[in-house]
Amino acid sequence: MKILLSTLILLISTINTMSQDYITSYEEKVFNDKGSTLPYRIMYPKNFNPKNKYPLVIFLHGAGERGSDNQKQLTHGGSLFASDSVRNKFPAIVVFPQCNANSYWANVKIYQDDKGFRSFQFIPEGKPTEPMDLLVKLSKALVKEKYIDKKRVYISGLSMGAMGTFELIYRQPKLFTAAIAICGGSNPNVAKKYAEKVKIWIFHGEMDEIVSPEYSKLMYQAILANGGEAKLTTYPLVNHNSWDNAFKEPELFQWLFSQTK
Repeated sequence: MKILLSTLILLISTINTMSQDYITSYEEKVFNDKGSTLPYRIMYPKNFNPKNKYPLVIFLHGAGERGSDNQKQLTHGGSLFASDSVRNKFPAIVVFPQCNANSYWANVKIYQDDKGFRSFQFIPEGKPTEPMDLLVKLSKALVKEKYIDKKRVYISGLSMGAMGTFELIYRQPKLFTAAIAICGGSNPNVAKKYAEKVKIWIFHGEMDEIVSPEYSKLMYQAILANGGEAKLTTYPLVNHNSWDNAFKEPELFQWLFSQTK
């Protein structure tokens, strides 16, 4: 019995270690601006050569991964981007910033009624949150690097991060080439600022009880109405974790990395 228990503990420990291996692919860094800080992780391509040009991908996590440990933001998507199948086929510089626990990426007010239903008021044209302000500055700093292909700068995010994705392309429509927004939303009235500049693929679960899929549908319609190019993929029986489905889309990375200005 003791031998069986020891073997089981060793097996669980080995699995946990293997599942965390991808984290070491990302270097731990902190962006500092006048005393304000934004933790982030950055992964360089295999056999990175600073004389070459690489696309840049920024990924924004959801509310559950906020904090200051500079690791939790890798929970969703970190292992996917670090997988050999993606890195070998799509060499890129991938950045996962982390929003602090008391704020949001987007300028949004959240309301909840007595039945637990949530509604969102998006104010992207207002003053940015501190994490968004730092994110804008970090994005600009990253793109200044000579090894970044300025024609292939991408932004992606899920839930709170998708809301941040919409706001970031509103604030920097000329910087980004394409975006992926999973189960998020924004103010459709400001879509005209980036509709014709940034190609977008939007995902949402039809059964989402946290962020209504109507927010994504409104953004999709607003982008098309303003002459933009957008894709909308919904999953009929999926709740809030539609990123699990989006990450399995066979054309996801091919679509993203094929976009250029």
